Amino acid sequence: MNATSPDGRPAVVVLASGTGSLLAAIIDATSAPNSPARITGVVVDRDCRAAELAGAAGIELRRCVVADHADRTAWDAALTDVVADLGADLVVTAGFMKILGRAFLDRFAGRIINSHPALLPSFPGAHAVRDALAHGVKVTGATVHLVDDGVDTGPILAQAPVMIDDTDDEISLHDRIKTVERVLLVQVIASFVTRAVVSEGRKVRFS
Repeated sequence: MNATSPDGRPAVVVLASGTGSLLAAIIDATSAPNSPARITGVVVDRDCRAAELAGAAGIELRRCVVADHADRTAWDAALTDVVADLGADLVVTAGFMKILGRAFLDRFAGRIINSHPALLPSFPGAHAVRDALAHGVKVTGATVHLVDDGVDTGPILAQAPVMIDDTDDEISLHDRIKTVERVLLVQVIASFVTRAVVSEGRKVRFS
């Protein structure tokens, strides 16, 4: 992977919209001296805790709000330009609550990863934890996948299971999934910037 961050490590740009728990884990991991990657920017689409975390860590923060643009196509083009300007080798969506458009997907094809609080392809979408509980499954977990033009449909890079307790509610289960999800996402970022991604149809692996 071509390194474009100032210190020569591959550059990670994080897209975030929420509380920033995943972003915090990435910041902690990439701030270590031996980290193989460096965050060169955080992009948010609203005022959120993730923006505060980026500021506290001294990471360049950009805002790209849909309402500031004529339509979603214009917003997508602006987002593409912002992330390109930050020199992204890898784009990580960490609780980013917007669907990425064609311009963005084309520009960063094969270099966008997302984490999801379920074992895909089961329970895609914004309510994965609630849906897993409602369905009565006994095991759920976290998935990190490549982003394509569907909703949580991209090829799977890594997964980790989480057992569901009979006493779980949406909050308790999501909290335990987040603990696993943070570790898994940091591991995948490290693998992505240091190893090759080998694709065989929908199957992908690190070599």
